[in-house]
Amino acid sequence: MTESVLASDPVVLEGLPLSIDQAEVLRFQGYKGGSGAPPAQVLALFEEARALAARLVAPRVVYRAVPAAVEAADAVRAGGRRLGIPEIARLWGTLTHVGLAVCTIGDALERRVTTLFDARELPLAVMLDSVGSAATEQLAEAANDRLCQLAIARGLKVTNRISPGYAGWDVTDQRALFALCPGEPAGVRLNDSCFMTPVKSISFMVGIGTAVRVDHYFTQCRRCWMRDCAYRRAPAELAGPR
Repeated sequence: MTESVLASDPVVLEGLPLSIDQAEVLRFQGYKGGSGAPPAQVLALFEEARALAARLVAPRVVYRAVPAAVEAADAVRAGGRRLGIPEIARLWGTLTHVGLAVCTIGDALERRVTTLFDARELPLAVMLDSVGSAATEQLAEAANDRLCQLAIARGLKVTNRISPGYAGWDVTDQRALFALCPGEPAGVRLNDSCFMTPVKSISFMVGIGTAVRVDHYFTQCRRCWMRDCAYRRAPAELAGPR
């Protein structure tokens, strides 16, 4: 099926680039700016985990676009469903559609992590888990980039991506997202608690239109109150729960 940023039926995005960013993985491991360079044995462990991950990951992304409009300052109406997202009108502006995606690297890596933990190979298990998290995030970024490229060809713009469970968007809206863009073509399922299986999966939504706002410096982390999150990319800029 030909890829389109306005694909009205679910489509699997093919050929997305997937690379493992060493700095991202080491950040998950606690090595952040100013904390000093990791020792040689940690870097060697990263290379071992990256080589192992290359044989285990099976990237898949399913995507669908639906007509949508900003309904209120903190709500979008998409495909007949109301999605409550703080400040969405200010962040996205005027849109005509939303694009919804479900991304995964499959379950082989997480199964290997479990096997390594069971074998008490803890350093490699933890490093491989971080590599898997970084790969999943990079896959979502690659999918977002592909949508931007497809949009440009049609004179459209695509907003920054947002995900249920982050930056004030209630995780229970995963049900609405999966109803609009089923995860099955990518092999992703949603449980009763709104968590995805395989675990190394990301769902997201973008706004689409000629007049949507694109913030090239936006990150969900700036609007998230989880200050001690290992995956934080930027400081929080709001006052959240204490």
